[in-house]
Amino acid sequence: MLTRIISGAVGVVILVAVLFFHDTIVLPIAVAAMISIMLYELLRAVKLHKCIPVLCAVELCGILIPFLSTVGSCSTFRIFDIDLFTGKDVPFCCFLITLIAGFVIFLTWLRNHKTIRYEQIFFALAVMILVPQAMSSIVRIDRGNGSDGLFLLIMGLCGAWIADTGAYFTGVAFGKHKLCPEISPKKTIEGFIGGITTTGIVYAVAFSVYSGQFEIVNALLTFVLGAVCAVIGTIGDLSASMVKRQIGFKDYGKIMPGHGGLMDRFDSVLFVLPTFYAFTTLVNIL
Repeated sequence: MLTRIISGAVGVVILVAVLFFHDTIVLPIAVAAMISIMLYELLRAVKLHKCIPVLCAVELCGILIPFLSTVGSCSTFRIFDIDLFTGKDVPFCCFLITLIAGFVIFLTWLRNHKTIRYEQIFFALAVMILVPQAMSSIVRIDRGNGSDGLFLLIMGLCGAWIADTGAYFTGVAFGKHKLCPEISPKKTIEGFIGGITTTGIVYAVAFSVYSGQFEIVNALLTFVLGAVCAVIGTIGDLSASMVKRQIGFKDYGKIMPGHGGLMDRFDSVLFVLPTFYAFTTLVNIL
């Protein structure tokens, strides 16, 4: 337990430090580092981490995406007063990088078709697209919302973690009916409802306090946003747990003693952040 607490405290300190420098190059570097570790943990889960061409293709594609997301939030990317490309070029650059990485993966499969199965290849392709795009939502939320970016980023991250906390305490107090006993035996329907309710209330209060005024429409919208994030986060958590159970893993990694790997801590965030980003982009809640 002590190891878990210390590990969690160190993680919180690192997170606070990154958020403190959120408007600098520190944020995309930190996101790229997290993506790199998460991709390695996932490739290790399907025994592709020792296949160097696949590992390099997936990692390089993943690491570049958050930096391109940073460029996408600006009008032009400049080095030494030279215009390299504008934010309008970012979608094509992402497509091109992913395409090249995909070709490398398929060529490697053709050369090693006797030892690499199609399930491994398509898993690698899926995580190469899902993880970088989802985690790069951190940069998009922060850089695409001006002075509100940091607040929205914090709320996006909290969308998953508040639900976990609310579900845990509600489940301990009132939990009787299992939600998905074969995938996650400790989750209960009561805890699930408690997580949804807690997140919705926290969102409604936090957004009202931040805006400095209470409006019933905005309060309802933010409650709905919190509830949706809680549901999506649970789906992400259960999905990651199901992968571990089918593979036979207890944890994806050991980078956080007592907690497992980054995938074990950010599995729900992978689903919540893109949802939060899409919602706040489509609906004006500030």
